[in-house]
Amino acid sequence: MEDTMGMIERAVSLFQQGFNCSQSVCTAFASDLGYSKEQALKVSSAFGGGMGHNDEMCGVVSGAMMVIGMKYGRVRVDDAEAKVKCYTLANDFMTQFKKLHGSVQCTDLLGCNLSTEQGMQQARERDLFNTLCVDFVRDAAGILEGLL
Repeated sequence: MEDTMGMIERAVSLFQQGFNCSQSVCTAFASDLGYSKEQALKVSSAFGGGMGHNDEMCGVVSGAMMVIGMKYGRVRVDDAEAKVKCYTLANDFMTQFKKLHGSVQCTDLLGCNLSTEQGMQQARERDLFNTLCVDFVRDAAGILEGLL
C-alpha cells in the first residue's frame, strides 16, 4: 500500500504507525532514492524529538536534511557543485519551514521541552504528537516534494 501513496501520505502514515518525526520524513522518500526502508529507519532513528529528545532541531528538519543529502549529497571531495546544491536546498527547506512555523527548534515549535519529564508529560497531555507534530511531518514532506 505504501508504494501507491504520495510522499506526504507516506510520511504521515509512518508517523501514525509510531515512527518518530525524523524517521517518518526520511523513510517516506528513501525507496525512491535507492535506500531501503530499514536503512532509512535506522539512520534517522536518533533524530526525533529535537535530536534524541535533547531540545535541539526538530526531527522533521533533520529528516529532511537527510533526504536532501540522499538525493544530492556529494560523494567526492572535489564535487563542489553537489555541495552547493545540497546546501542551497537545505537552506531553502529551512527558510520555507520557518516561514510556516516560525522556527526549526523542537521546543519552540511545541512550546515544551521534550528533554525533561515535565515537558514530555505536557506534550502527551496536550496531544502534541497527534496534532502539531503530524502537521510538521506533513509540511516537511510537502516542502521536500516541492524542492526535489
